[in-house]
Amino acid sequence: MDRVLVRLIAATSFLALSLLPALSEPKHGIAMQGEPALPADYTHFDYVNPDAPKGGSVTYCVVGSFDNLNPFILKSLRTTARGMIDTVYGNLVFEPLMQRNYNEPFSLYGLLADSADMDPERKSIEFHLNPDAKWSDGQPVTPEDVLFTYDVFTDKGRPPYSDRMSMIAKLEKTGEHSVKFTFNDKANREFPLIVALTPIIPKHAFDKDTFDKTTLKPLIGSGPYTVDKVQPGQRIVFKRNPDYWGKDIPSKRGFDNFDQITIEYFLNANAKTEAFKKGICALDDETDPVKRDRDVDFPAFRKGDVKQEYFDTGIPPVVTGFLFNTRLPKFSNPVVRRALGMLYDFEWANKNLFAGKFNRTMSFWQNSELSALGHPADDREKALLAPYPGKVPAEVMDGTWRPPVTDGSGQDRKVLRAAFELLKGAGYHVEDGRMLDPQGNPFGLEIMTSSQDEERLAALYQRTLEKIGIDVTIRSLDGDQIQSRKQRFDFEVLIGTSGFNNSLSPGSEQVGRWGSVAAKQEGSFNLAGVADPAVDAAINAMLNARTKEDYVAAVRVLDRLLISGNYIVPMQYNTQQWLAYWNYLEHPQKTPIFGYQLPTWWRKPN
Repeated sequence: MDRVLVRLIAATSFLALSLLPALSEPKHGIAMQGEPALPADYTHFDYVNPDAPKGGSVTYCVVGSFDNLNPFILKSLRTTARGMIDTVYGNLVFEPLMQRNYNEPFSLYGLLADSADMDPERKSIEFHLNPDAKWSDGQPVTPEDVLFTYDVFTDKGRPPYSDRMSMIAKLEKTGEHSVKFTFNDKANREFPLIVALTPIIPKHAFDKDTFDKTTLKPLIGSGPYTVDKVQPGQRIVFKRNPDYWGKDIPSKRGFDNFDQITIEYFLNANAKTEAFKKGICALDDETDPVKRDRDVDFPAFRKGDVKQEYFDTGIPPVVTGFLFNTRLPKFSNPVVRRALGMLYDFEWANKNLFAGKFNRTMSFWQNSELSALGHPADDREKALLAPYPGKVPAEVMDGTWRPPVTDGSGQDRKVLRAAFELLKGAGYHVEDGRMLDPQGNPFGLEIMTSSQDEERLAALYQRTLEKIGIDVTIRSLDGDQIQSRKQRFDFEVLIGTSGFNNSLSPGSEQVGRWGSVAAKQEGSFNLAGVADPAVDAAINAMLNARTKEDYVAAVRVLDRLLISGNYIVPMQYNTQQWLAYWNYLEHPQKTPIFGYQLPTWWRKPN
């Protein structure tokens, strides 16, 4: 009897255990869609040289100034020194829990955390910290540091870091080297990856009470470099930490090859270019092809001491254009914005300013399957747009919309007439050669510029707009002034980008660029002030898509809404990245889909 009872209990227990959800194992990487491409035993990313020589120095040059070393606070956000945590020059001082592989759309691999255990429903994620991870002062990275980071970012940090705790139901230490995030209903499916990419700061080295104050004191981080010298507004020098804890882990092999990195600041692009010619700057990343051809015509280039190179990428181009501040009543009508958008003469600009080397920007995810161009809206897209009838014109819905093509004369009467008719339909009229709004007030605009190149484009736009009576003022400001006004949304029109480089895996950054909440949040990247429930819904659908088909549909809907909203007058793009650099630099043979990666470059020995 007892033997039967024991067998029954054992069988019942086995059955109960078999019905429990399978426990997920910690993994070396996580991905937005599917699984990471690299296996658990990968040794390095495929776009690095794992045996790159270490040593030497490099100087990068930028336009602007700086008065702060803390990249996580709102004050002086846009005048914080480059390099502390940087998508171009590398995360030299601060690091996130996981490292992005720039040859996949959106996959992360172990860094401060060597593995992660993500719930299949993405309601929680547990990170297992690398026991070897240390701060630059030698102290270990602990779960307490992770908890402190989120605490201080929430109370004293800037967006988007300050917003992340609102999506976290519980944050807890689960072991000596582990920490777990449990999310609430506000979190989307991408949020575990956003958490993994959040930089971590040391609790013992920061004072929460003074965290939101600007500082020029070198900060302690876990990254491969420490701040060596600071000349406010002019120069910051980073020195490689010989005791960097992560130099041999797979996600960092082939990176961080210079002993010293200097970032020099210049007042304008011309000064920066001249410094490059003199050998002060290691490279020049000019985007204007005419200026580029002129800039490389100097003795060192002709001697072969400087080379130029084109790099192919696999991501959509950055959207650059005239951006309207739709918070202002004069730009609140999308019909008015559409009319203004018709009056950028790309054909004239491309022929006369860019030697015919540019293409017209038409979509926010151009040259990818995420673009609405050439793709009629499918049933998924129509369902997402159904609650918002009339938001998207028919030609944008069926994928046939294209901006008007001018005759390249700079005064195409057909295009001018079409734009004028749109304005007329919105209640505008011309009197004594001046455009008047529906209330009879003169209609004009101010374009804010920060460089001679921007002034040149603004002058072209000014000439066309004035042909139909729209008065245009061009206001040139220095870097500090323009960044301050951007942060306060104190402008009418500016020449800007849609934000960071667009990718094949748009995600939570779209909330900051186009979301209604960000429109009211000073310091956000929603410079246009987009506050549209349809846009919010599209972003939400994108962030919560469970299949690739649903994801693509949601991004295309967002693309259609942004095109239809005419928030920005898109200009032009180049299909390749271009660099001129002194030939003491070398780079890996393979270029990842996100383009060249400076943190993988090295200096030739001797």
